Amino acid sequence: MTPMIQASERRVRRSSDPVVALHFQLAHTRSAASLDALVVADGAGVVVAGAGSWAACEELAAFAPFIAAGDAVGPCRDAGERHLFQVRSIDFNGEQLLLCAQAPLGSSEIPGAHDESMERAARGVSRILEAA
Repeated sequence: MTPMIQASERRVRRSSDPVVALHFQLAHTRSAASLDALVVADGAGVVVAGAGSWAACEELAAFAPFIAAGDAVGPCRDAGERHLFQVRSIDFNGEQLLLCAQAPLGSSEIPGAHDESMERAARGVSRILEAA
């Protein structure tokens, strides 16, 4: 008798709704990387999708364009806390979206500590948006 081999699905939660799928992608990455918040924002700083407390997501999205530009505003006015924020640009149909991460306040994160998680999340966001 041959044992039955089952393919393992790595994604536990799925959705055909792109906004819900984005949330699932961000929530998974946020949890795996132990982040406070992970957000996709448009170029104007408006939340497209997020994972974390809504207030943290909205604040992070609002300041994302400034953080991406290197400006000392909002949550990273203190240069000592700049390492807690990471922003990666995602080009989607000629429009710039921003993937923004916030590590827990008070953590001693090393700058770039979440590069791999951010890259994986950016690929997932792009895949979801392209399929929509």
